[in-house]
Amino acid sequence: MPSTPTPVGVTTEAQEELRGQVRELCARFPDEYWRERDRNREYPDAFVDALTESGYLAVLIPTEYGGSGLGITEGSIVLEEINRSGGHSAGCHAQMYTMGALLKHGSEQQKKTYLPGIADGSIRLQAFSITEPEAGSNTTDIRTTAIRDGDDYVISGHKNWTSRIEQSDLALVLARTSPRGEDPKERTQGISLFLVDLRDVRRDEPDTLKVEPVRTMFNYATNEVRYNEMRVPASALIGEEGQGFRYVLDGWNAERILLAAEAVGDGYWFIDRATKYANERQVFGRPIGANQGVQFPLARAYAQIGAADLMRYRAAALFDAGEKCGEQANLAKFLASEASWQAGNACLDTHGGYGFVDTWDVERKFRETRLYQVAPVNNNLVLAYVGQHVLGMPRSY
Repeated sequence: MPSTPTPVGVTTEAQEELRGQVRELCARFPDEYWRERDRNREYPDAFVDALTESGYLAVLIPTEYGGSGLGITEGSIVLEEINRSGGHSAGCHAQMYTMGALLKHGSEQQKKTYLPGIADGSIRLQAFSITEPEAGSNTTDIRTTAIRDGDDYVISGHKNWTSRIEQSDLALVLARTSPRGEDPKERTQGISLFLVDLRDVRRDEPDTLKVEPVRTMFNYATNEVRYNEMRVPASALIGEEGQGFRYVLDGWNAERILLAAEAVGDGYWFIDRATKYANERQVFGRPIGANQGVQFPLARAYAQIGAADLMRYRAAALFDAGEKCGEQANLAKFLASEASWQAGNACLDTHGGYGFVDTWDVERKFRETRLYQVAPVNNNLVLAYVGQHVLGMPRSY
C-alpha cells in the first residue's frame, strides 16, 4: 500500500472509500502485468474490462443511463489510483474526458443509444480524433472535412495522435463542415463534432478507414488515421453543425484535471518507490536515504506533488460546482506534470543503475510520466493561457 498520504480534509469519506476500492482492484494487476503490456505494446484489455465491470469508468455517467452519477473529483481519484498503483491510465482515461461532449451536447437519442452500453462495458468510447499533422495545437486550422450528402456526412482527412481507435466501438471526430473564414473572430466557426459508430464503418465501409499504428516511447496504442470519404449518418452530429470547437473546448478543463490526477498518481508512485529503496539500500554502512543528496531531492519532489495535488482538488471542486475553473484546471495540469517529472528524476537518481533496468519498473514509469508536460496541451501553451487570460497580457499566439 502506498505510504504517501492523501491531503487531509480535501476528500470525503465516500471518496476515500472509492479510492480504497480502486486500489484493491489495481492490486490484482501488479508490476509484471504492466511491464509485459509495455514490453509487447499490448492494450491492457483485462485491466480495462475489470475496471469497467466494477463501474469505475462509468463514474461520470448519470444514474438514469446506468452510471454512478458522480463528479470529476471522483473520476480523478480513479485515474490517480491507477497510476499511483503502478498502472497506466492511458488505456482508459479518454472514456472519461470525452464524456462531457456527449453528456452536455449530445441528443437524448444519442445518450439513450450509447450511454448504457458505455456504462456496462458493452460499448467502448476511447478514441478522440482531433489533432492533425499540419494543424498541431492550432485546432482551428484542421483540414479534415465533413460534407453533407443527403442523410449522411462524408468525412475525409488525415488525423494523427488518435489513440485506441482499434480498441474502440465509438470515436469522437472533429471535422470542418464549412471553410475557415478570414476573420480571426470567426476562426472557431464551421467545425463540427461527430460521434462515429466504428462498428458500422468497419462492417459497411472498411476501406474508408485506414489506421496506421505509431510506436511511441511508451505503450499508448496511438495511431495515424485516414478517413477516405467515410459516410456517417447525420444523426452522428453532436449538437449543432459548426459548433464543435466549442463543444471540445468545454471538455478541456475536465481533461486537464483528469490528466493532472494521473501525474499526481505517478508522482506519489515515484516517491513511494524511491523512499522505500533509499531506506533499504545500504552503501558505506548506512542507508543511502541518510545522505542529503538522496533525501533532499525526494523531499522537494514530495512537496511539489503535494502542492499540485491540492490544486487538482481545487480545480475539480470548482468544476463539479459548475463554476469557472480554466485557471485552476490549467495550473493543476502544469504543476502536476512538472512535479511528476521531478519526482521521476529523483526516483531514477535514487535507484542509480537499477532505475534503468525494466524489471524495476522505474524506467517504464519515467517514460510514461514525461508525456504530461506535452499532452493533452503543451505546458508552454498553459503558460500562454495564464499570461493572457489570467494576468491580462497580450495574446502571444
